[in-house]
Amino acid sequence: MKMVGEQVAAARVAKGLTQRELGKAVGLQEESIASIEQGRRPLMPDVAEVMDRELGLPGILTVAAHKMPQIDVIPPWAEPLIGLEQKAQALSSYQNQVVPGLLQAPAYADAVFRSRIPLYTPDEIEAQTAARIDRQSALRRTQPMLASFVIWEPVLRCPLGSREVLNEQLRHLAACSHLPGVTIQVLPLDRFSHPSLDGPFVLLETAEHQHIAYVESQRGSLVVSRPDEISILAQRYAMLRTQALNPEETRDLLKLLGDP
Repeated sequence: MKMVGEQVAAARVAKGLTQRELGKAVGLQEESIASIEQGRRPLMPDVAEVMDRELGLPGILTVAAHKMPQIDVIPPWAEPLIGLEQKAQALSSYQNQVVPGLLQAPAYADAVFRSRIPLYTPDEIEAQTAARIDRQSALRRTQPMLASFVIWEPVLRCPLGSREVLNEQLRHLAACSHLPGVTIQVLPLDRFSHPSLDGPFVLLETAEHQHIAYVESQRGSLVVSRPDEISILAQRYAMLRTQALNPEETRDLLKLLGDP
């Protein structure tokens, strides 16, 4: 991965392009190009083909990408969610343990992976964090999706990593709340009932208007497509939003929690 990344960097520089310019040409964020060039993210064959065209290379990167050894950066049980959220036209996410992956700041994501048991190696933590940040391009597409997030308040009071990491995460959430199509609400601790004590879940609507749910446990996940099961989770999410603070009240709470 490092060797291929250095080849990408050398070809880019020879072409007189910045990482941002190459990313725009191949449909990736500048951070993703940096991750590829540093050997922290594998070069995918479809991206390699476009790079070869943009950089005037005779298929060199495409061959390298097809010969790249397979690595599992994303746990197998999480892969269905990653694929669905990149193409979804609407997403609704309830989380009660950590900040949703699509909204995590880099330092917070790093702290999440450092908390994992069995422990990751430093290289694995770096790769996992980079992959998580890359996923967030789903919130910055040219055609934005509607993304609604409800987060239980204890998540925002847990200083995962450090108090400084949490403060940065709270500021990042406030910034994300202004992205087109993004709504963030906090379910406060003073509510006397809780419609989703069974845990977190994600609801997605595809471009073909198919409704899908994703539920993750300790060591596995479940993709749900049965209409009756989807209906139950949709009802729970509707009640969560009803009981949660509205977006303006949520921004006020984020500011309050972030104060020393």
